[in-house]
Amino acid sequence: MTVFEKSVNGRIGFKFPESDVNLQSMDLPGNLIRTRNLGLPQLNEVDVVRHYTELASKNYSVDKGFYPLGSCTMKYNPKLNEFLASLEGFTELHPYQPLETVQGALELMYELKEALCEITGMDDMTLQPAAGAHGELTGLLIVKAYHLSKGDTKRTVALIPDSAHGTNPASAAMAGFEVLELKSTKEGLLDVEELRRYLNERVAVLMLTNPNTLGLFEKDIFKIEQLVHEAGALLYYDGANLNAIMGRFRPGDMGFDVVHLNLHKTFSAPHGMGGPGSGPVGVKEFLARFLPIPVIRKSEDGSYYLDYNLPDSIGRMRSFYGNFTVLVKAYSYILMMGRDGLKHASEMAVLNANYLRKLLSKYFKMASERFCMHEFVVDGSEFVKRTGVRIADIAKRLLDYGVHAPTVYFPLIVHEAMMIEPTETESKQTLDQFAEIMGKIVDEAIRTPDLVRNAPYNTPVKRLDDTGATKNPIYRHH
Repeated sequence: MTVFEKSVNGRIGFKFPESDVNLQSMDLPGNLIRTRNLGLPQLNEVDVVRHYTELASKNYSVDKGFYPLGSCTMKYNPKLNEFLASLEGFTELHPYQPLETVQGALELMYELKEALCEITGMDDMTLQPAAGAHGELTGLLIVKAYHLSKGDTKRTVALIPDSAHGTNPASAAMAGFEVLELKSTKEGLLDVEELRRYLNERVAVLMLTNPNTLGLFEKDIFKIEQLVHEAGALLYYDGANLNAIMGRFRPGDMGFDVVHLNLHKTFSAPHGMGGPGSGPVGVKEFLARFLPIPVIRKSEDGSYYLDYNLPDSIGRMRSFYGNFTVLVKAYSYILMMGRDGLKHASEMAVLNANYLRKLLSKYFKMASERFCMHEFVVDGSEFVKRTGVRIADIAKRLLDYGVHAPTVYFPLIVHEAMMIEPTETESKQTLDQFAEIMGKIVDEAIRTPDLVRNAPYNTPVKRLDDTGATKNPIYRHH
């Protein structure tokens, strides 16, 4: 029920004093003067508070329970980060203030940029992009500008593995590239021989996630890097899965030329429901001149400034300097963790994923028999044949047990896929409980399959007609 439906004529929650402004005496255009009631709901204060508190209680978040959403790194966000980002010195800033009055903010962004360059092995970075996909577009425009600066107009192809995130081909197409898909090996890795066949003078870039969306480390990365660069193309790193290698391996050391990060994933700031996000893009030195303007610099006297002197820049990608409070949270997280803490976090993420993978292998076939990195993928095709219960049904049944469902039906190269990423912030007890719940659902699927096929039962919204919602979507409440 909406707040409008709860409205009762005559109820008042807040009363304004009578206006002493004579609108008729003011020189206002007639079409700007309101002639009818706003039509706001009529409720008292306690009704409004209870309404929105009830709505909030229906929301699910990592603060409420386990959130094993594969490829999203839904780790717990320490509340210290939120506290620091809410400090008045940060929240009361205005982007049009003179630079001398925002030196603290510029210092924070500069130090964050330097830390991220160190973590990724890049030489320079922009903090401007507002999300991961926005970072992809930024990085690809830099790749495009680089080739055009050399007069190389033939390089119009972006190579992307079939296991890649869907934003990769979308961003490449938006940047004006022709997208060609590379098939994975049976092992779930990039097929080096397939790559070799595709590389030619038309290829501008290979976009790669390492580890990939199956949670597998591309063991041939140095051979891949050699082949790409020998062909005159660039190597792009999708940083969505950096949490698996943070502090242990650097994309720059693997030979990547461009990298985008997801600060709202790897570096703890919460995300979901469209934001807020942050997708910084790092580059090797030979690409730094193409970065979006402005870039934050440090003067010899120790002050900070915005550098607009990049004649070859791809231009602005966003207003001002990025989603600032997300940058504050990421900076806080990095300082809190330190070098050893970041390394330990990635180690625990890998340990948790492999532990949970082992527990669930009692019930499901795994998409790969190799040890995984930060996430793993269940291949539910045999389970579906045996029980008639689909992975989507299991995901919906999980909601009845108070657990957010993992990512399902991705990557597309695995039939009836379920991608699970526990992150480093979950305890062994939580992982054991999740595995126990999965065991119960498997037992239900075998004994009473209709129980699972018709789930969920305990959620505010029951089973939806997925096909009907796709064909006849309703975008607003009537």
